[in-house]
Amino acid sequence: MLFESVVRPALYRLSRNDAEVVHERTLAVLARVSRRPLLLRALTRHYGTPAPCTVFGVRFPNPVGLAAGMDKDGRALAAWPALGFGFVEVGTVTGRAQPGNPRPRLFHLPGSDAVINRMGFNNAGAAALADRLAAAGKPPVPLGISIGKSKVTPLDEAVADYQGSLRLLYPYADYFAVNVSSPNTPGLRALQDREALAELLGALTATVADLAGTDRPTPLLVKVAPDLSDDALGELLEVCQDHGVSGIIATNTTLSRDGLAASDAARAAESGGLSGAPLAARALEVVRFVHKHTGGALPVIGVGGISGPDDAWRMREAGADLVQLYTGFALSGPGLVRRVARRLAAPV
Repeated sequence: MLFESVVRPALYRLSRNDAEVVHERTLAVLARVSRRPLLLRALTRHYGTPAPCTVFGVRFPNPVGLAAGMDKDGRALAAWPALGFGFVEVGTVTGRAQPGNPRPRLFHLPGSDAVINRMGFNNAGAAALADRLAAAGKPPVPLGISIGKSKVTPLDEAVADYQGSLRLLYPYADYFAVNVSSPNTPGLRALQDREALAELLGALTATVADLAGTDRPTPLLVKVAPDLSDDALGELLEVCQDHGVSGIIATNTTLSRDGLAASDAARAAESGGLSGAPLAARALEVVRFVHKHTGGALPVIGVGGISGPDDAWRMREAGADLVQLYTGFALSGPGLVRRVARRLAAPV
């Protein structure tokens, strides 16, 4: 395909094989595209695939979303729907602006169709995102906002940190993703433990209820790690159901290095979360577990290792109501969005 055979290799050559520079240049181009209405309409005609569905009370034009991490600060919000996405998740955004971890921190593993990142929630902060959304408006598809803990915030002050971001961004989100599962912020995954998660979700659901007033509360979803045991995941799901969480995002990146090609051995030693094709099997297992454990009562967004339409279809069969793309999109280009949307739009 043109993107994989010509565009992506050219980007890497121009960026001296620095994956983060490729990411930044791509995002800069898409930010410019977002300001060109004629180009947006042309892209929409080419990539748009109507397949409407309603999940956790939100109407989606199709079930294929952009995962958090690609556009943390919402710089290219109009471009993503034009490339065929039915919803967009920005972030993860934190209460305080932060630079993230030192570079290099993003690594392409070409033999495995995978990426390792240790970005560390680099973002301009919740207030800056709120200002951008107030000035530019929301995209023409549902907007999810992923919120996480600021690195400088101690774990015992995490609740207030999340609440601050939630309050600032509440007017703009169609749903919030509570990220307690990134491996790149020290201690963050401890918030998946029963007691800590119960405290956090209790506070966030109360905040949402207060902000909503007489309106329908904005849905809260929890993003889980693929590295949890079944027992730990079962406990997490019980806490989510006890606190009225609207859905689960399964999964975040993994610390495992299973399934990598021998040619990627040197890069496999890099610390950080692994995404891409090697994550597909485990992400599918987690989606299946969540669906079975909750009896289908908790909607699931399936994400992890979706490299083609059949991967997305397997997610659907495992119980996912929606899917998200990130690494597969970055490696294959926008044609993947259209192919996946068309596959999911096909009759069962």
